[in-house]
Amino acid sequence: MDRDGTGAGFDCELTSAVAGEVSIPVIASGGAGSAQHFVEVFSAGRADAALAASIFHFSTPHFGTHAIAELKQTLLAAGVPMRWPC
Repeated sequence: MDRDGTGAGFDCELTSAVAGEVSIPVIASGGAGSAQHFVEVFSAGRADAALAASIFHFSTPHFGTHAIAELKQTLLAAGVPMRWPC
């Protein structure tokens, strides 16, 4: 959560370390700034799920820059399993 709101990407190293030690699903949170960050956290970070808010909401001028459909299309193209259509 140290990266929450930064848009710098998820902490894939930490997420992967946690995923390797627990037998429950790991949900990555904090830092998403692009669709590619989600691809990275599902591959390198080994997350089972990921969440984000700021990049989808228009509450401030620099947020709300991505659409959920855009994210899902990127995940689909990268071979990441997810529900489609939105």
